[in-house]
Amino acid sequence: MAREKEAEATTEAEGTPERSYREQLDFLNPIARPLASRKLTRKLYKCIRKAAKHKQIRRGVKEVQKFINKGEKGITVLAGDTQPIDVYCHIPIMCEDRSLPYAYVPSKSDLGAAAGSKRPTCVIMIKPHEEYQTTYDECLEEVEALPLPL
Repeated sequence: MAREKEAEATTEAEGTPERSYREQLDFLNPIARPLASRKLTRKLYKCIRKAAKHKQIRRGVKEVQKFINKGEKGITVLAGDTQPIDVYCHIPIMCEDRSLPYAYVPSKSDLGAAAGSKRPTCVIMIKPHEEYQTTYDECLEEVEALPLPL
């Protein structure tokens, strides 16, 4: 029993999902397009962890919205399982208007864990920084390659 809780705590600390990628897809919103693949989702979480270390992320709808309006550049990552969708359905439109790349990942709890928080997060903006520039560039390239919804 104690070992199970210990193993659970280590997986949460590492930011690895307790549910598989496929299981998380069952809880997606209808607007969660473009959805990052399993591989891209892992890369984005890795980039978010590095950005959080250097304090280069914006977390939460209000903060991300404010900095998009101010013209800040970065990759916007949205959680696909946020309910109700009215909370953040305007963010992709704002990103498209300003030519900012964005993608959805399946889980808000994993997104929050990647940012170093115990609370789930529905939207994060990753800002570029020289310390993790190669990881950021890889993510940026793959997110921009995703097809935009119609």
